[in-house]
Amino acid sequence: MTFQPPEPFTPHTRASPLTAPWEPIYADLREDRWVLGLEAREVHANSRGGPHGGLIAALADNAMGLSCGVRMRREGLACGGLVTVSLGVDYLAAPSLGQWLEFDTDFIKPGRSLCYAEATVRADGRPVARARGTFKVV
Repeated sequence: MTFQPPEPFTPHTRASPLTAPWEPIYADLREDRWVLGLEAREVHANSRGGPHGGLIAALADNAMGLSCGVRMRREGLACGGLVTVSLGVDYLAAPSLGQWLEFDTDFIKPGRSLCYAEATVRADGRPVARARGTFKVV
């Protein structure tokens, strides 16, 4: 049986060499942000058999950066791209393999040179991490 992501998620089109081994990753591109998601599988596991914290940090970073770009363009601010200046993650609970992980940016404060964002990571709807990022506008 093939995994089907929840509606309205579709395959993520912004693949990178870092995330390629983690595919398939899914995206829900909304008017004001990107929400990323994936089914936690063995390729995402740490030595204890759960999704690795590095995976959670990297995808939260990705979702927040993409969301900052959406918000900046929507507000008419110039944005040729963004690079992460600072990233912090608080792990609240341990997700399990087989769960749907969702990376939702729920706060964005854009500026001319920096953009700030916060995200909640959920496993089957339950918060498992909070992330904060600062991004330099290039």
